[in-house]
Amino acid sequence: MSAHSTYDALRHFADSWALLAMLLVFVACVLWPFRRGNRERNDAAAHMIFKDDNDGQ
Repeated sequence: MSAHSTYDALRHFADSWALLAMLLVFVACVLWPFRRGNRERNDAAAHMIFKDDNDGQ
């Protein structure tokens, strides 16, 4: 197998299956925070920056 055909094979793989895999990982990462039963954890993370706030005193 020559270097040119190896390059073509890897490019074909990257253009098809690797692109599909990256798309699936992206969709999973986007949808992960919105899964059922995660509301409490999301609310806690949203209010974490105010945990030690003493209202300017």
